[in-house]
Amino acid sequence: MKPNLHPNYNKVVFMDASSGYKFLSGSTMSSNETIEWEDGNTYPVIKVDVSSDTHPFYTGRQKFTDVGGRVDRFKKKYNLK
Repeated sequence: MKPNLHPNYNKVVFMDASSGYKFLSGSTMSSNETIEWEDGNTYPVIKVDVSSDTHPFYTGRQKFTDVGGRVDRFKKKYNLK
């Protein structure tokens, strides 16, 4: 393989911003923010809006999180309650 062609693949912690659910996975993404994981090592943290903990497909229930009033604007636009 050619050197310096592929991005670095490291372990990172993904954290669901709305529920706080965290899981460790491999990724080429990185972050300046870190967290100490259950194994005692420190990993970068990537915050995501939706994970398997909050996605309606996996949970079986619809859950709206109001991010900057988007839900209220949508309801007002389409005259919903």
